[in-house]
Amino acid sequence: MLHAPISVEKNIRIELQLLLMRNLGSSMLPGILVALVLFFTLKNEHNRVALGIWCAAVTLSKLIDVYDARKYIQRGIQADQVHYVQKRLMLLHAIDGAVWGALAWIGLQTASTAGSVLILAVLAGIAANSMSILSPVLPAFALFLLFELGSMVYAVVSLNDPAYWAIGIAVGMYAITLMGQAYNTSRTARASIQLRFENLDLIEQLSSATKKAEQALVAAEKANTEKSHFLAAASHDLRQPIHAQGLFLEVLQSTNLSTEQKQLVESICSAANATTEMLHTLLDYSRIEAGVVETQVRAFRLQHILNKIENELAPQANIKGLVYRSPETHHVVNSDPALVEMIIRNLVSNAIRYTNQGGVLISARKKQGQLSLEIWDTGIGIASTSYDDIFKEFQQLGNSERDRQKGLGLGLSIVQKMVQILGLKLQLASRVGKGSVFKIQLPLAHVNVLEDEPKVTLGEVPRLRARILVIDDDTSVRYAMASLLTQWGCTCDLAASMQEANSIASLHTPDLIISDYRLRDHCKGTEVIDAVRAICGTSIPAILVTGDTAPVRLREASASALPLLHKPVSPSQLHTQLSLMLTATSPTH
Repeated sequence: MLHAPISVEKNIRIELQLLLMRNLGSSMLPGILVALVLFFTLKNEHNRVALGIWCAAVTLSKLIDVYDARKYIQRGIQADQVHYVQKRLMLLHAIDGAVWGALAWIGLQTASTAGSVLILAVLAGIAANSMSILSPVLPAFALFLLFELGSMVYAVVSLNDPAYWAIGIAVGMYAITLMGQAYNTSRTARASIQLRFENLDLIEQLSSATKKAEQALVAAEKANTEKSHFLAAASHDLRQPIHAQGLFLEVLQSTNLSTEQKQLVESICSAANATTEMLHTLLDYSRIEAGVVETQVRAFRLQHILNKIENELAPQANIKGLVYRSPETHHVVNSDPALVEMIIRNLVSNAIRYTNQGGVLISARKKQGQLSLEIWDTGIGIASTSYDDIFKEFQQLGNSERDRQKGLGLGLSIVQKMVQILGLKLQLASRVGKGSVFKIQLPLAHVNVLEDEPKVTLGEVPRLRARILVIDDDTSVRYAMASLLTQWGCTCDLAASMQEANSIASLHTPDLIISDYRLRDHCKGTEVIDAVRAICGTSIPAILVTGDTAPVRLREASASALPLLHKPVSPSQLHTQLSLMLTATSPTH
């Protein structure tokens, strides 16, 4: 058995001593009654006085033992008292054993044969009973046994009767047997108490570890909340100047520029578009995390999405010298076109990004009652051991240098989440150095789409001719928006707060309101729009624009039922939204 540390060892010995003391109470009354029975049974004219004194001594010994035990049980045993209490127990029970052993000296000399048998049987029984009571403190039992049975053996041998000698030998063997049993009982009691202390120690350690874990969890949640707030604020503050930059660049491109200036502006636009793409990727991810992505399943022609993505991404493939192929398909699928477009765009963009030679192929073929959309590339390929890793957030293969042209590592994570939202099946097969293929199973629609979706034609931007109230607390954004809207033929009123917006609205009613969602002094764009509408007495069409990516803000803005654009807003997206809303309210626009 392993030795316990000193402090634990003392606690174990204290518990063993208290266990012995608790056992004494149950033996007091039976012991006194046995002594009285023996007195009345064995007394005669020769031993009456001696036996009476013996009976009184047994009673007094029992009372002292129990009184002493109760005193320590009530006030407890201190660690520095362990040795003293053990010596005290040894002394008291040595006296108790000597008192019981004296019965042999008093009774055997004058008792009949039956009385002698009774005396020996009682003393043997007392020894056995004391073993169960005193064994927790083995030295105390050993001294009791020595004085009780030792006195009995000596008294028996002193009778000079060979028959009694045999009894003395038997009693000696009996004492050895009792000591062996007491030793085993003591070990069992010690092991049980030690196990209890170990369990208490484990519980304490577990409680401490749980408390530390709870504190660490609270700290982690606090740090995560603070991080989210910081990232949301940083994202918002970063989107503001980029949003203004995009609007100013659109205005600049429409001015008279030399060839060299046009090339310079195109380079600036390219860099700005790369930043915008990463910000929109973060926005897509934030929208998923916020739970504001709602599916709108309907039948649609897949080719419209493939054409749109080809117009957008094929030039990127051409710049890298890659072959971009997307054979035409006439299949109609049943899903959410916006989310399917997001999935395909991320997969195709990823394929172009990680392919340096060869090409990219987008194919769609009917397979087992569904449409299998497949994006093939001849890129760097993916090891089978990395299949799970590539779908994790911010994980990228072959981009240890963190090249910004390779994105943020969120594209495939977004794809996987969109696939799960739509209940689709995504498959991946790849060979390192050979390329990869991603396959998505889309449900085929059982209806025909009679009319094609309107095609977007490029040309001169139509003039809008409307009075628009722009509300934004960022000066550069307000003036960038004013420059662009003025170029489109609009009259602009600019406001940085609810007070300014209300003052403008009291002078003339705008045809449309464009408001940032989060304004200064914890004011929301929805509140300003409601106030302007109340002043003008009409439900003026309005657009919310936000640079927030915090899940809470996204949910709040989405719940407003107003059209929501996310900074940086592309000029074409803004023009399209304005045209739709102005046309819906006034055909003259």
